Amino acid sequence: MTVLKTSLRNFLAHKGRMALSAIAVLLSVAFVCGTLVFTDTMNTTFDKLFQATASDVTVSAKSSSDTGETTSRTGKPPVMPASVVGKIREAQGVATAEGTVFSTAVTVVDHDLDKLSPKSGAPTIVGSWNTNDARTMKITSGTAPKGPDQVMVDADTADKHHLKLGDEIGIISVVGTHHARVSGVATFTVTNPGAAIFYLDTKTAPQILVGRTGVYTNVNVTAAKGVTDAQLKRNVAAGLGDGYKVQTAKEVADANRKDIGKFLNVMKYAMLGFAGIAFLVGIFLIVNTFSMLVAQRTREIGLMRAIGSSREQVNRSVLVEALLLGVIGSLLGVGAGVGIAVGLMKLMGTMGMHLSTDDLTVAWTTPALGMLLGVVVTVVAAYLPARRAGKISPMAALREAGAPADARAGAVRALIGLVLTGAGSWSLHVAATADHAKDGSAWLGLGLVLTLIGFVALGPLLAAGLVRVLGAVMLRLFGPVGRMAERNALRNPRRTGATGAALMIGLALVACLSVVGSSMVASATDELDKSVGADFIVEASGGSKPLTPAASEAIRNTPGLAHVSRLKEVPAELTLPNGSVHQQKLFATDPAYPQDVRRTTLSGRLSAAYGRDAMSVGSDFAHKNGVKVGDTLKVAFDGGGTARLRVAAVTSDDTSIDKGKMYTAVTTVGRYVPVDRMPLDIAVLAANNGDEHQVYAALKKSVATDPSVTVMDRSDYKKDLREQVGQLLDMVYGLLALAIVVAVLGVVNTLALSVVERTREIGLMRALGLSRRQMRRMIRLESVVIALFGALLGLGLGMGWGATAQKLLALEGMKVLEIPWPTITGVFIGSAFVGLLAALVPAFRAARMNVLNAIATD
Repeated sequence: MTVLKTSLRNFLAHKGRMALSAIAVLLSVAFVCGTLVFTDTMNTTFDKLFQATASDVTVSAKSSSDTGETTSRTGKPPVMPASVVGKIREAQGVATAEGTVFSTAVTVVDHDLDKLSPKSGAPTIVGSWNTNDARTMKITSGTAPKGPDQVMVDADTADKHHLKLGDEIGIISVVGTHHARVSGVATFTVTNPGAAIFYLDTKTAPQILVGRTGVYTNVNVTAAKGVTDAQLKRNVAAGLGDGYKVQTAKEVADANRKDIGKFLNVMKYAMLGFAGIAFLVGIFLIVNTFSMLVAQRTREIGLMRAIGSSREQVNRSVLVEALLLGVIGSLLGVGAGVGIAVGLMKLMGTMGMHLSTDDLTVAWTTPALGMLLGVVVTVVAAYLPARRAGKISPMAALREAGAPADARAGAVRALIGLVLTGAGSWSLHVAATADHAKDGSAWLGLGLVLTLIGFVALGPLLAAGLVRVLGAVMLRLFGPVGRMAERNALRNPRRTGATGAALMIGLALVACLSVVGSSMVASATDELDKSVGADFIVEASGGSKPLTPAASEAIRNTPGLAHVSRLKEVPAELTLPNGSVHQQKLFATDPAYPQDVRRTTLSGRLSAAYGRDAMSVGSDFAHKNGVKVGDTLKVAFDGGGTARLRVAAVTSDDTSIDKGKMYTAVTTVGRYVPVDRMPLDIAVLAANNGDEHQVYAALKKSVATDPSVTVMDRSDYKKDLREQVGQLLDMVYGLLALAIVVAVLGVVNTLALSVVERTREIGLMRALGLSRRQMRRMIRLESVVIALFGALLGLGLGMGWGATAQKLLALEGMKVLEIPWPTITGVFIGSAFVGLLAALVPAFRAARMNVLNAIATD
C-alpha cells in the first residue's frame, strides 16, 4: 500500500511531465484501435450488403467467378441461355426464378463525355433492374427503365455528378456505345458500397452488354416456404446438370466476403505495421521520460532507501507509475481510436463509399488489445529506468541530484552496439551480393533489424561525436550561446542518443523508401528508353481493362502511323515435352511488336515466333523447365482448341519490361480460339510515321469518345510512372508521419524535463547576464542539434537500406540506383524546423523562470 501511495504521489507531482508520454501512448493505441474498428465496421457493412443482395440460390455460368465478376479478357460476361429459367422453375421447392444480366466491363459517360465512375476504385456496374435489386434499392425519383432509351441511376452517383431526370448518358461496352436518358433515380436502403450502378430494362441489357438477346448472366432463385437454401440448391443443380454454377446465399456472401477481405486485410496489416513503428518510437520517449525523472529524484530515492525502502519497493514504485501512465494513455487512446475510425468512415464517404455510423463495430477484443498493448509497452519501456532506480544507494541522499553515468554499462552497451551493427552490415552485404532476390530478401530483413538495434545501442557513442561535428559547423556561429547549447546536448549522451534514435526510425524508413522509389522510376525510365521502340502506347483504365473493338479499330485507322501492334493476353495450359503441365499466359501480338518492345534473344529468332504455330518463351521458364528452341509444346487455349506450338526463340528475362512473357502471333491464336472467345487488346503500341505532334493529336482524337482510353507518348508514360510511385510514397509518408509526430513529442519532453533538471543552472546563467532571448536561443539550438543528429543517423541508415534493396531489385530488372538528393536534403532541413518547433514551449518556460526562485531550487 505504501508503494502505491508513493507512486500516486510522484505521478501526480509530475503529471505535467508525464503528459507528453501519455500522448505518445494515446496516439499509438488510437491508431491500432482506429484501424481495427474501421476494418471491422467495413466487414460488418459488407456482410449486411452481401446478405441483403444475395438471393436464396444464384445460378450462373460455369465459367463465372464465385463473386460473379465479369471476365476482363473478352469484355463480355459469361452467359447462359434464357431457357435455363424455365428448367429452374420446374425444380422442386422453387417459388420464383428471375433472369438478370450485369457487367462491370463498361464505361459510362455523361453528355460531355466525362466518366461517371467512382474515384474510390469501386466498380461501375450496368445491369438489368430486377426484383432482387428492389430489395436493397428504392426508386425515389422517376420510374424504372422501360425500353432501350431509358436508364436508371443510383442516387449517390446522380448527386455526385449532378444527374437529373432526362439527362443523356452513354454506356460504352465491348458491343459499342449505347445512349439513353435518365428515367429514374434509386436510393440504397442499405449502405452504398461505393459502386456506380446503372439499370437498363431486362430486354435491353443483354443486347447492350453481350451483343445478343436470349441470355442471362445470373438467375436469382427464391425458395418456397419451408425449403432450405441447401435443399433448393440440390434440387436446382439436379435439374440443370453440371454445366452451371449453383450457389446458396451463404456461399455467394462468403465468396464476396473473402474477395473484399483480401483488400481489407492488406490495408489493416499495413496500418497496424505503421502503428507498431509508432509504438517503437514511443518506447524511446517513455524510457527517456522515466530515466530523467529517476535522475532528478536521485536524492529523494536515496532518502527513501536510507529510511528503509528496499530495492524492490523502489523498483515497483517506478513501475506502478508506468502502469498508471499506460492505463490512462491507453484508455484515452481507445476512445480516440473510435474517433479515428469515424473520421476514416467520413473520408471514405467523400470518395463515394458511404459507411453508416449505425454499423460502427467495436468488438470487445479491440479495446482489450489496445489496453494490453499500451500498458505492456509502457511498463516494459519503464523497466530499465525502474531497475536503475532500484540500484540507487542510501548514500545518494548526501549527493547532488543526478546520478553519475555508469561507465562500465556504457562500454558494454557500445560493444553490443558495434557487434550488432557489424552483424547487420554483413547481412546487408550478403543481401546485396545474393544471386536470387528471394534469398537476399531474408538477409535484407535481418540486416534492417540488426543495424537499427545496433544504431540505437550506439546512440550515446555516436552522439558524442556527431554533436561535436554539428556544433563545429553550426552552433559555433552563435558564439557562447551556441557553445552552451552544444555542451547541453553533450551533457548526457545517453539521453541525446535515445531522443535522436526516436526520430531516426521514422526518417530511416522515409529515406529507404525514397531511394527505392526513385531507383524504381529511374530504372523503369532507363529500361523504357532502351527497350521500348514504340512512340505511342494506348491503354484503357491504366491497363486494368481491355480496349473495346471500336477503340482498337479507331487506333489502327489513325493516319500517320507507320505500324500498329496489338497485345492480347491469352490464358493457356502448356504441356511440356517432359510431361509437366503449367498454367501460363501467352501474349498474342502482331509481327511488328518486336520493333515496339525490344527483347534480347538468347537463342533462335524472335521473328520466327510469329510464324505458323510458333511461339517464344522467357529464359527463366526455359532454364527452369529444360525447354529449348525446337521443342514442341502442347498448348490448350482457354475457351478454344489445343495447338502444338514450336519454340522458335528464347528471350532474355534480364529486363523489367515484359519480363517472362511468352509471345505468339495473333493469327496463331485466331486459328484455335473462336472469334467470340478471342481476348480483346489490353494495349496497342504504335510507331510514328509523320509529324509527332500531329499524329499524337490525331490518336487522341480517334479515341476521344471513350474517356477510359489513354494515349501516351514516351514522356507521358514516364510522367505516369513517376506519379504512380509518388502517390504510393505519399501514402506511406503520411502513415509514417504518426511515428515522426511521436518522435517530436519525445524531443519536446526531453527538452522540458531537461529544463526542469537545469532550473538552478538556468537561474545562475540569468543572474550572470544571460538575457531571455539568449536563453530561448540556447534551448532552440540544443533542440535543433538533437533533431539534426537523429536526421543524420536516420538518413544515413535509410540510404544504406535503400541501396541494398535496390541491389535486390536489380535482380528483377531494376538496375539503376538513384539517390533522391532533393528529398534527402529537404528532409534534413525539415528536421531543423522540427527541432525549432519542438523547442518552442520548453524555451518559453526556461526564459520565463523567476531568477531568484530558480537559484534557490534544490
